[in-house]
Amino acid sequence: MKHSLNTYLLAAVAAMYALPSLAEDLTNVAAPSTLMEAISMGKPMTSFRLRYENDQVDGSPKDSNAWTMRSLIGWQTKPLNNFSIAAQLINVAQFNNDFYDGTTPKPADKVGYPTIADPDYTGVNQLFLEWTGIPDTKVRVGRQSVKLDNVRFIGNVEFRQIMQVFDGIAIENKSIPNVDLYAAHFEGLRRISSYYYNNGNVDIAHATWKYSPTENLTGYGYFQNMPINGFIYPTVGAPMTNNSSQTFGLRADGSHKVDTDWKVLYTAEYAKQDNYRGGDSRIDAHYWRLGAGAGFGNWSARMDREVLSSNNGLYGFQTPLATGHLFQGLGDLFLTTPKEGIEDTFLTLNGKVLDVQLSAEYHWLDSDVNFTTPSGAGTGNHYGQELDLVAGYSYNKNWSGKLEYFSFKEDDLYGSTTTTRKRDTDKFLATLMYTF
Repeated sequence: MKHSLNTYLLAAVAAMYALPSLAEDLTNVAAPSTLMEAISMGKPMTSFRLRYENDQVDGSPKDSNAWTMRSLIGWQTKPLNNFSIAAQLINVAQFNNDFYDGTTPKPADKVGYPTIADPDYTGVNQLFLEWTGIPDTKVRVGRQSVKLDNVRFIGNVEFRQIMQVFDGIAIENKSIPNVDLYAAHFEGLRRISSYYYNNGNVDIAHATWKYSPTENLTGYGYFQNMPINGFIYPTVGAPMTNNSSQTFGLRADGSHKVDTDWKVLYTAEYAKQDNYRGGDSRIDAHYWRLGAGAGFGNWSARMDREVLSSNNGLYGFQTPLATGHLFQGLGDLFLTTPKEGIEDTFLTLNGKVLDVQLSAEYHWLDSDVNFTTPSGAGTGNHYGQELDLVAGYSYNKNWSGKLEYFSFKEDDLYGSTTTTRKRDTDKFLATLMYTF
């Protein structure tokens, strides 16, 4: 059944691209009555993203310089009899060899290069059937991109050239006024490394109450019964053989308008994480975030504190299905939480000048419990600080560009000098994107 459905979806998309567009002839049609009309009245899922990334890491004999292009080509049909089909292919191409893309085993000629995790890849990015036969309800079956809330726990990691996508079924319901309900069961997961996991499942329960147009309260439960073996958690003692976990949380977030110019920004969130269905017993930690700020016109400033706690130095709170790039600094040094946990205090400034969107963050990154320095002569709790600067510009609805600079400075020495140590790192990225 699964193979026949995939074959049908791919054949439908192939037929769509082989036929001439009928959009001009159907401009007065309110809804499609044939498959051809459903295809021609659909919407594109196509974009091309060219990126240059330079990574410099203290102690590395070489700098990484990566030129890559991500091509997404796809289409979603207009609903016909409450059904629509979406298919999207992905290709990531490398234009040079002066970097290590994270593939294993590491080639001999890549030794000494910092990692830029954008490997060559061609495959199916999204492929799903969507049904809207029940009022205010959407059912999606197949491979899909998922982003929930601020993507702290569930995200598609679209910053990297290969996105994270999920295989399974998701149901969204908005029949209760101002309430969004979301539930999903996924049995497959493609990571940004292109590695595919299907040895278990991920279940999601998520509910959001919008108590004002710009404020909401969210409750969630995330159940990861899928050991992600390529996502190694640092621990004390024997390595983990099963990192399955369950996480329950509550989040309040929004902006409250004071007058025509000013608004108050705030976030308050708490979550508890435990082992789940065979997961290691050391998985026992909590998460919290508190933040507040103010916005005036196109500008805003805020301060936040986010804690991913440690289980007495045995295990740090993890978010393996998140868009981790957006947290603990944009430099991606803390995609895995150290076993001593993380306390992240950060300032954020956002604004707009001459249609250029500007963003700056500064992070003070500490541990939740003290760690032993590499020499064993003492302890520390300061990982370091990071400055992140971003400037983005949208020329029109199709063309956009972005410049980014991330700089991390090490404080107390953490871990060994060859594996877990957080060294001084500078990254520069230039991105050009065309979206249909």
